[in-house]
Amino acid sequence: MNKTVVILSLCQALLGTGNILLIAMAALIGQSLAPSDAFITFPLALQFVGLMTATIPASLIMSKLGRRKGFYLGNLLGICGAICCSIALMLHSFAGFCAGSFLLGIGIGFGTLYRFAAVESCAIADKSKAISYVMLGGVLAAFLGPALAVESKDWISGYPFTGSFLGVVGLNILAFMLLTRADFPEPADSSASSKVQRPLIEILSQPIFVLSVVAATIGYVAMNLIMSATPLAMDHHGFTFNDSAWVIQWHVLGMFLPSFITPKLIQRFGPVKLIQSGSVLILLCIAVNFHGQSLWHFWSALVLLGLGWNFMFISATHMVTSAYLPHEKAKSQAANEFIIFSMVTISALSSGWLEASIGWTKMNLLMIVVVVISILVVWVFSRKMATAETI
Repeated sequence: MNKTVVILSLCQALLGTGNILLIAMAALIGQSLAPSDAFITFPLALQFVGLMTATIPASLIMSKLGRRKGFYLGNLLGICGAICCSIALMLHSFAGFCAGSFLLGIGIGFGTLYRFAAVESCAIADKSKAISYVMLGGVLAAFLGPALAVESKDWISGYPFTGSFLGVVGLNILAFMLLTRADFPEPADSSASSKVQRPLIEILSQPIFVLSVVAATIGYVAMNLIMSATPLAMDHHGFTFNDSAWVIQWHVLGMFLPSFITPKLIQRFGPVKLIQSGSVLILLCIAVNFHGQSLWHFWSALVLLGLGWNFMFISATHMVTSAYLPHEKAKSQAANEFIIFSMVTISALSSGWLEASIGWTKMNLLMIVVVVISILVVWVFSRKMATAETI
């Protein structure tokens, strides 16, 4: 794989390290700062609001200025957000921490496009490998994120977790430096942008686009809801912060380690079958959560959850890149990311409330309905795709 894809994989690792750190700490920080239990996961939710807010502008900015400058901007916003969070923790300000989380989310929103930049930096035949290589950065993040969360928690005496956000500043600086060595295609010139483009609604209404965006969205929503609520559920059952950080670490390994073999599985079985397999794995995760609340139940459930997300998200990304032409990529990618992360944002906003109001068991029951909807949509639209190919 070429140098740029490797660099993007390392940048994904740094981005993921910061994400895992935030996931491991956000609910616990919210618990100490929030005015009520209903707002415990609100800062984490605002991170996703920021991510959602960035999806469309990030794609459009990069279409004009190029991938490099767009990613630079994302890193700078991430640095500003992390500094804001550090100051807010020192001042014990819930509002300030929320503002910092929102800025961090915007920075992450730019970073979600690493996988599309990787596809553009390699041959068409290697696109699933490029996506997987970038996602493999999450394996490194799985070790760095929890380690950084635990080690940096008390860097600044008397201000728990404040030093962790200074670590996030360092991660963004490292990513900025790595991106200076990447070779990105130049932004599309005026002649390319003047090519006739299909209306966005025509692109979005294609069976391949509907199938891929629904699979990615529901896989991500189910994963995010269960993952975000797990540290709270573990805390309620008497487990320590180190226990939840360890479980999250293995969850992230489940999310990204299979990327070594996912391209081969897509090539052998096709992305649709892999999406269906991912849905089944998430249902197994929910079954484990119903079975018990021991450390090993939480661990095995989140490993299955991560694996199911990997199959669904990478396969969906592979499919959606075939739904648009090169000169249609800016608006198509923007729409794809906005749909996915607007729904993920809603799930993040509701995770704390759901866990606090209806409880862990009923929340998992709700996820069964969500995943079954995904299975049905994938089945219907895969049949439509097959019918269209035979005409």
